[in-house]
Amino acid sequence: MSGDSTVRAVRLTPVAFAEPPLRNSAGVHGPAVSRLVIEVETAAGAVGLGETFGDPAVLAAARSAAERLPGVDVFDLAALGRVVGVDPLVDGQPDITGPAEVREPGTFAGTTRVKAYSAFEVAFLDAQGRLLGRPVHQLLGGRVRAEVDFCGYLFFKFGAHPGEPVDDWGEVLDPAAMAGLARRFVGEYGFGALKLKGGVLEPALEVETLRLLAAEFPGVALRIDPNAAWTVPTSVGVAESAAGLLEYLEDPTAGLTGMAEVAAATPTPLATNMVVTSFRQIRRCVELGSAGIVLADHHFWGGLRATQQLGAVAASLGLRLSMHSNSHLGISLAAMVQAAAVLPGLAYSCDTHHPWTVEDVVDAPVIKEGRVTVGDAPGLGVTLDRDRLARMHERWVRHGRGPRDDVAAMRRHVPGWADRRPRW
Repeated sequence: MSGDSTVRAVRLTPVAFAEPPLRNSAGVHGPAVSRLVIEVETAAGAVGLGETFGDPAVLAAARSAAERLPGVDVFDLAALGRVVGVDPLVDGQPDITGPAEVREPGTFAGTTRVKAYSAFEVAFLDAQGRLLGRPVHQLLGGRVRAEVDFCGYLFFKFGAHPGEPVDDWGEVLDPAAMAGLARRFVGEYGFGALKLKGGVLEPALEVETLRLLAAEFPGVALRIDPNAAWTVPTSVGVAESAAGLLEYLEDPTAGLTGMAEVAAATPTPLATNMVVTSFRQIRRCVELGSAGIVLADHHFWGGLRATQQLGAVAASLGLRLSMHSNSHLGISLAAMVQAAAVLPGLAYSCDTHHPWTVEDVVDAPVIKEGRVTVGDAPGLGVTLDRDRLARMHERWVRHGRGPRDDVAAMRRHVPGWADRRPRW
C-alpha cells in the first residue's frame, strides 16, 4: 500500500479482558484488566495499531492528543511529540499520583503523556510499515535476531476471584503447586527461562520454590521479582540461599540506595524496572551500582525508538537489558517482538503476561519453544478483529472503567489487607 500518509482519523477503544487472581507483593490482580487500543487511519486507508494502559489518566491524555492528530503525517514523529506535548527522552520522570500502595509495583512508571505518546508512536510506525509494505523492525534499522526469546512468567494465585468458580489454572499458593504450574508453562510453550513473581510467600518458601524449579527443570534459567517486598538484609539472605540458582534478582528491595547495598553484598546480578524507569535515573543507578540490568518497556520509556536509545545508553555504561511486561494484549506483544528484534544489547529472554490472556483483539504472535519468530509482514504484522474489539469494549463499559487497584482487589480475599513494604 502507498499513498497519502497524513492522518485521516484516530479511533480510541478502551477494552477490558479477564485475568486470573494473580498475586504480587501489593495484593492481587482483579477480574478485569483495562487496556486502550489505538487506531490511526491514514488518508490512503492504512491503519496503524497501538496499545497501552487503560487507566483513566492515560485515556484522557490519549483523547486530548487524538483530537489534534488529523492532518499530521505518520512519518513525522517529531510532530507527534509536539501534539502530545512530550519529548520522551527528557519527560520520562515518573509522575505517580495518588496513594502509591494502590499501584502494582512498576506498572505506572513514566508520565501519563509519555505512555500516551508511546502508544501513538507504535501506531504511527505500524501505519508507516503498512504504507511501505515493510515490517516495523526494518523501519527501526533492521533486526539483529530472527527469533525473540520469552520467559514463562509464574505467579502465585488464588483459585478464583470471589464469587466465581475455580479457574482453569487452579490455586497456586505453595512450592509444589508452583512446580505444577511451571510444568504446564514449559509443556505448552517450551520456555527456556522462568520468572517467579515473589514477595507473596515467606522468603524461605519462595527460595524452596526456586529449588524445586531448578531441580525439575535443569538448564532452565530462573529469576525472581518480589517488587521491593524485602528489606536489605532479607534480600541479601535470599541471594545467599539461592546462590547459583538465579540468572538475576529483580527489585528485591526499595530505592536506588537499598538496591546498591544488596548489590554490594552479593554476586547475584540485580535487575530493575522500578528504580530505573527513565533516562534521568540511569546515571545515579550507575554511580551507586544499584543494578547491572535494566528492564526495557516501550510503554513507559517513550516508545520503540526510545527503547533503542535506552539500549545504546545502557551499552555505553556497561548495563545489560532485559524486557519488562505487564498485563497486555497481542498488539503490545507484537510491538515488544519488534523492539526486541532490534536491540543488540538484549541479554535475557523477555517477560510476557500473554500466556495468562484467554482473549485478544488480534491473533497474537505465537510463542513456540519459548520463542517468537520475527516476521516480515508489514507493520506489526497483526490485524484487528473488530468483533472481539466490540465485545471487549462492552466488558470495559461494564467492569473496567476505573484504575487498576491490586490492594482493593486483595481486600475482597483478605479483609483489611494493606500494602506494607518491606513486608519481610
